[in-house]
Amino acid sequence: MAILEDNKNKITSGIDWLLLFFILPILGSGLITMKSFTENTPFFSHQLIWIAISITTLVIFSFIDFRFLKRTDVLVSLFLIFSGLLILLFILGKVSNGAQSWFSFGVFSFQPSDIMKIIVVLMLAKYFSRRHIEIGNLKHILISGLYALIPFILVFLQPDFGSAIIIFLIWFGMVLVSGVSKKHLLFVLLFGIISFLALWFFVFLPYQKARVVSFFDPLSDIHGSGYNVYQSTIAVGSGQFLGKGVGFGTQSRLKFLPEYETDFIFAAFSEEWGFLGVIILFTLYTLVIWRIISISLHGSSNFEILFGVGFAIYIMSHFIVNIGMNIGIMPVTGITLPFMSYGGSHLLAEFSGLGILMGMNKYRRTAHRDDMKNEFFGIWK
Repeated sequence: MAILEDNKNKITSGIDWLLLFFILPILGSGLITMKSFTENTPFFSHQLIWIAISITTLVIFSFIDFRFLKRTDVLVSLFLIFSGLLILLFILGKVSNGAQSWFSFGVFSFQPSDIMKIIVVLMLAKYFSRRHIEIGNLKHILISGLYALIPFILVFLQPDFGSAIIIFLIWFGMVLVSGVSKKHLLFVLLFGIISFLALWFFVFLPYQKARVVSFFDPLSDIHGSGYNVYQSTIAVGSGQFLGKGVGFGTQSRLKFLPEYETDFIFAAFSEEWGFLGVIILFTLYTLVIWRIISISLHGSSNFEILFGVGFAIYIMSHFIVNIGMNIGIMPVTGITLPFMSYGGSHLLAEFSGLGILMGMNKYRRTAHRDDMKNEFFGIWK
């Protein structure tokens, strides 16, 4: 009977329906916003196709036993393959908005950096899961930094400053949850500041510097680098409490707000739905993050726990950076809003990450949550 029960568990799905329940309204919000402003464009229909493909990927992944990802050769192979694709972009990549970040296949395009972010989470989860007790040793912070540095440089040189920031935030967040000492945390922060200064003086292109300057003073060049964020803040503020109603967002309908189906979909949504809609949307994202972390805390080992926490950091990083640039407190970096912005690559990456998490959820352990917290997070004490 035990053997039959074990075989049954191997073929069952680990789908967390509550997590999907929280995500579906976010997907719907994105679709409604696209439909209300893009009647004569294919964004809505294409997004429906990508959502179907992404959810199908999640379902398939939820049946897979992902313990094979603990093997170093598997993860290194994935890392090398996608690093190679990032290098290949410099030869065959399509240039869009000044960045050579896409492979174009006619009717659709693919951005390897989106999947690479998930692979970075897996690599760091693997590394820290075996060394979290020794994380106080500075060398482990530096070695883990090398895993993130390679894709960071390749993505930055495209140049895709936004995705490079996300890769850095994933690494930095996972270092924090792994139990870094305060002394080493200070070292990492100083290193980050010095690195930024070096990038500013020796690497950043003029348009990238302009974006950073517009962060501090968006109105300094509202007809140039500050135009997008200026129009975005107008759209967000004009929604007031209840919004203008679906299809009545003037900033988007009259094309004052650029990229309203991708980078600035939050501004378009806010104009239509107002402060009340934003509160509901933020609540849904909070519940998504909570559920991801909740699932991860039941992981069968530190690898599964760290992957779940790292994936939550990935989602939070995208959310914070995107919302920040929409309301004018962060520079415009071209980062999508998870589950809501138009685009297939980021949806596929997000649902692949969810699928891996749910696949891991099949062999979750049933130990009390407090026991797992003490085992893993007790290093902070």
